[in-house]
Amino acid sequence: MAAVEEAVRETVDTQVVPRWRRLAEHEVETKTGSHDLVTVADQRAEQQLSEALRRLLPGSAVVGEETVHAHPASYAALTGPDPVWIIDPIDGTRQFVAGDEGFCTMVALAHHGETLAGWILAPALDRTATARRGGGAFLNGEPLRAGSPAAGATLHVAVSHPDYTDASQERALRGLRTDGVDVRPTGSAGLEYVAIAQGRLDAVAYTWESAWDHAAGLLMVAEAGGAGCTVEEVPFRLAGGNALPFTAARDADTTRRMVGLLRNGSDDSDDSHRSRPA
Repeated sequence: MAAVEEAVRETVDTQVVPRWRRLAEHEVETKTGSHDLVTVADQRAEQQLSEALRRLLPGSAVVGEETVHAHPASYAALTGPDPVWIIDPIDGTRQFVAGDEGFCTMVALAHHGETLAGWILAPALDRTATARRGGGAFLNGEPLRAGSPAAGATLHVAVSHPDYTDASQERALRGLRTDGVDVRPTGSAGLEYVAIAQGRLDAVAYTWESAWDHAAGLLMVAEAGGAGCTVEEVPFRLAGGNALPFTAARDADTTRRMVGLLRNGSDDSDDSHRSRPA
């Protein structure tokens, strides 16, 4: 755990932080066919992390956001026999490009579809969150406990941005727009998951399933006592093919409540919300 954290921190310190609020115009691009931004910091951080993590675990594979964008077939490593490092070099690239503090770097280690450990480092906020399956979740070395929302309290929920939501998914998310639920668009997914693990946010509902956005955070929530599932009430699958939206929350009761609201918003006669496997 410590060696991976050191590798993440070194990468962030050398490739990400020096470019924060210093990006030149030519260092920011929009991915083809996507709303996502990519910067030279994303690309170089992923390259450095991939090399460092493979050295730490010889024989391991890497599934990184930028590599998969260039070579989609590389996502299939999540279903292969080797342990897989899942990398999001900058989660919250829009915020990073805008000079905001709400971005992080995420790494997870998975094997046979199970996330074994996760690291989320937010340098501008001075936060480092880690989790190990069965070993708890920690923020800056202190244990994280999600707790439960107070009885009768308004649920505070972050949801997918409309850019990443089709009509069927939007109907499902509208089920959350009801009394007792306060909904806002998500920021960095990694930081939202940490907020749930801290008990500062009650739940999230997401309509995209890229493993690099969710692997580390979902483990963080689970190890802090929270829960998550898809609208079919089955665990989120890293390799894809999930029924969307899916949710994660501070406790199992809140997760069940979220699923009920999402189902109420869906058109039961329309199964187009199911994602195809990556």
